[in-house]
Amino acid sequence: MNATSPRTSTTAILSLVFGIVCWLALPFIGAIAAVICGHLARGEIRRAPPGTLEGDGMAIAGLVLGWVHLALFVLGFLAIMLFFGGLAFFGAHWH
Repeated sequence: MNATSPRTSTTAILSLVFGIVCWLALPFIGAIAAVICGHLARGEIRRAPPGTLEGDGMAIAGLVLGWVHLALFVLGFLAIMLFFGGLAFFGAHWH
């Protein structure tokens, strides 16, 4: 019998790499790439014949890193907007 070892999904590897890079060098763009690659990798792994493609854990790790980074980015953006919006509101009404 000719047994072949399963190969690792390239998009799963990319998802994990972008998930790590988004915290170090490419804040927003890396997170978007990690999420997109992670979802593509999980779909690719699910569609492949069983035992031929692996890397689901790497895809999930990339997804988690990307989504957490995006969530913190949005929360930080909202906090900044609320802070400066409050300053503008109280500054205009502080007579």
